[in-house]
Amino acid sequence: MCEACNLPGAPEGEPESVPAKTQRTRYRVSGMDCASCAAKIDNALKRVPGVSEVNVSVPAGTVTVIHDDTVILDTLAKQIGTLGFKVTGQEPAGSQASAPKTEHAHDHQHGPGCGHEHHKDGDKHDHGAEASAGLHGHLHDHGPSEGPWWRSQRGLLTIACGVALVAAYAIGQMAPATERWAFLLAMAVGLVPIARRALIAARFGTPFSIEMLMSIAAVGAVIIGATEEAAAVVFLFLVGELLEGVAAGRARASIQGLIKLVPKTALLERDGKTEEVQAETLAIGAIILIRPGDRVPADGEIVSGESAVDEAPVTGESTPKRKGVDDTVFAGTINGDGALRVRVTAAAQDNTIARIVRLVEEAQESKAPTERFIDRFSRYYTPAVLVVGALVAVVPPLVVGASWGEWVYKGLAILLIGCPCALVISTPAAIAAGLSAGARRGLLMKGGAVLESLGKITMAAFDKTGTLTEGKPKVTDVIPVGRSEREVLSLAAALETGSSHPLATAILAKAAEINVPVPPAANGAAVGGKGVTGNVGGVSLFLGSPKAASEKVALDPEQTARIAALNDEGKTVSVLLANDQVAGLIAMRDEPRADAKEGLEALNNAGVKSLMVTGDNRRTAEAIAAGLGIEPRAELLPQDKQAIVRDLQAKGQVVAKIGDGINDAPGLAAADVGIAMGGGTDVALETADAAVLHGRVTDVARMVRLSRDTMANIRQNITISLGLKAVFLVTTILGITGLWPAILADTGATVLVTANAMRLLGAGGRV
Repeated sequence: MCEACNLPGAPEGEPESVPAKTQRTRYRVSGMDCASCAAKIDNALKRVPGVSEVNVSVPAGTVTVIHDDTVILDTLAKQIGTLGFKVTGQEPAGSQASAPKTEHAHDHQHGPGCGHEHHKDGDKHDHGAEASAGLHGHLHDHGPSEGPWWRSQRGLLTIACGVALVAAYAIGQMAPATERWAFLLAMAVGLVPIARRALIAARFGTPFSIEMLMSIAAVGAVIIGATEEAAAVVFLFLVGELLEGVAAGRARASIQGLIKLVPKTALLERDGKTEEVQAETLAIGAIILIRPGDRVPADGEIVSGESAVDEAPVTGESTPKRKGVDDTVFAGTINGDGALRVRVTAAAQDNTIARIVRLVEEAQESKAPTERFIDRFSRYYTPAVLVVGALVAVVPPLVVGASWGEWVYKGLAILLIGCPCALVISTPAAIAAGLSAGARRGLLMKGGAVLESLGKITMAAFDKTGTLTEGKPKVTDVIPVGRSEREVLSLAAALETGSSHPLATAILAKAAEINVPVPPAANGAAVGGKGVTGNVGGVSLFLGSPKAASEKVALDPEQTARIAALNDEGKTVSVLLANDQVAGLIAMRDEPRADAKEGLEALNNAGVKSLMVTGDNRRTAEAIAAGLGIEPRAELLPQDKQAIVRDLQAKGQVVAKIGDGINDAPGLAAADVGIAMGGGTDVALETADAAVLHGRVTDVARMVRLSRDTMANIRQNITISLGLKAVFLVTTILGITGLWPAILADTGATVLVTANAMRLLGAGGRV
């Protein structure tokens, strides 16, 4: 237990102190894949006497329980296991915090194993909402989260149900007399586990889950003779739930994969010697050596050395940043061309990457997916149908002496009218069609809740580098001085040949683009922090920063003014010297994507405002933003981006965060919808709710349009389904229609809503 967290009298606005006898226990749980999973565990554990609070983190696969010392820990584990989940580990949450009470600061950053959840004011854990989400029941044949889906218990069940369905069809063709029994057995393969879960969910307070609806629909279909349809619906249900579980498992693995950015070992200086140690053992104050090309193993301050550090994983900076003594470096960043000695300033559990992991997990824990309409409505719809059917069958004979046969017949007809087959399929059919239509065009959305949420966004927060821009610098200006433009570019390319630096790559790409010759350079060398030198055709050359060039030769006022103007446009300028004379200026910048402005305008036309949030320097951000007509927020760390998302949400905005880097992961997770661009990192793609595979900014607006079209289709389907039922309910009570028309109404509604949903697949012109 994190004893320091029990310190009484916590400052106002800080996490509420935990009573002295309260304990925190964390369980590792496999098989959770959505908010309803969390809600089921939450409801079950809160029924245990002595439990005061339950925090379920689906992405991390953990359940943290706050309870008093009367609770038997095995009881909590058994309660979780009863729901069909698997407890794989148990630990006292906060066991890694060892600071004494009197020294504990309430802004202490706990490590990944601590479990002391820091939920800021914007992190809203509405357990009531999560409980209602629990109406969305899931089939939890839980096995290990690792491994291919077809080896999981859920995957095997889905495959078995599909094989049984195909076998039933084959048997029915060969022996028609046995067709009904064959499909009945095929349906039972999937329905028996579903029905079992429905009963367990009912036992723990969610009697009208989707599993209960599916069970009622399947049994009802069998009763009316639609056994084949019942078997097919059960199979499709299993397929949908399997896909959701696979997506959740991949997301969970990708979040943990963030930690792999930090190297496992570090070179520690001790007693005048350098030795390799485990990075997680580094203590604050230790001195470590970081060689050129190595990843930084810990947050720290440079005590000696100078190098270009690639901070893209943390800040999104488009080009490596030159750093020297007293500058800070972040864990997971990449050292460039010089050796660095660094003093460690944060332990492994508190380094930059660990904080990003924690931010992502907390953001995903506090964000519940949109509750499915069918699950909310089922709380009232199914019991209402049962009550109405019973009343119609019983009341007239008892009250007015009407014929029992006539009114029982009408009651059965009402139960058939109330069969939720059409209603159950109306939403998933439209969602499946919408997701398929998007996937065909490179718009990937991780489930129906994401597709629904996209149409509601009012603010789109874009990363700059790799999202609004191409993600790599390009030569924008070549300004010759006393030579031709081609000659300046040729000499610069000669010096940069063989270098992998982003600016060198840009120069070489420009030379190749306009097909200028690149002669060999002799005596080439890098001048740390300044530039490169060499000799081409007897001409002594230097290519470097304006500051370094001015140390070698005086720049005239016109050249200085031109460099300043280019810098104001967010461009990086290199000066080429030939025999200690200025030969030319080369300006480079990470340019906007070709469709960036069009995409932002399309969003604005759809009523969605846009904002740029970037880790790049303010001058570059403002220059790019001015050309795109978007407001910039620059020089942001990952937690800053997340804070901006939280602030926008607090102001009532429905926020979509669009990015492509690891540094975007916390913001992607905190936003109402996180969208990863196509060229993004695996972590960004997995953390995000959706992905634009082709990397087009215009595709974000297409996603919004597809979402709105799909939600309109769902509303139409629900109207068709409930409207037909309402009409036949009235005609049945009036004696105009009976059992067969009721069956046709339900089947007809199912056909209509399915056909209507399929229209989305032909929405190519609109998407």
